[in-house]
Amino acid sequence: MSEMAAGQWRIVLDEAHQALRTTAEGIPADGWDLPTPCERWTVTQVLQHATGDQLAFAAAIVGGMGPEEDPFAPSGRIEGDRLVGLRAALDASARAWAGVADDDPPVRTPLPQGALPAQVGAVACALDAAVHAWDIAVATGQPSPLHNDLARPLLEVARQIVEPLRNYGAYAPARDAGAQADDVSALLSYLGRDPRWPGVEQ
Repeated sequence: MSEMAAGQWRIVLDEAHQALRTTAEGIPADGWDLPTPCERWTVTQVLQHATGDQLAFAAAIVGGMGPEEDPFAPSGRIEGDRLVGLRAALDASARAWAGVADDDPPVRTPLPQGALPAQVGAVACALDAAVHAWDIAVATGQPSPLHNDLARPLLEVARQIVEPLRNYGAYAPARDAGAQADDVSALLSYLGRDPRWPGVEQ
């Protein structure tokens, strides 16, 4: 990706983590089984998937426990406090990335590409958090957590890492965003999502 200012990826990652945390905390009591832009997945399943992905990034970097269930086959059932796991996963991911420096050797990731430059790997982690925050937000009637300044670096990294992930079912085929699309719409379309998914106001 184009060179970021030193440490800029940390701002992107922090904002994405906060977006996922905030939208998860905003899920209404009757919103857990609502459909989402992730085809066939409910809000609960998207939350489980996002939780598992953050744990997987943390485990790849520092070792330790990864996700307890397959992020690509989330059960849709969470016992007890539904947000405990997500909060722990976000904290683990943040701690893992806090130990990474801009000039470190390529950092291990759970992606098929394996180790990636620090800023690419961190923004890939942020991409996962931010887009699933969007999924949850629009499914539950919350404001979109995505804006152009956040979407821009996410899109740049998405274009580097997403194609192999489509083979695993992680993303649907890209959609045509149109020549006049802003960065948010371009990002969502590239990831196979409809920026105007039912009920979404841009």
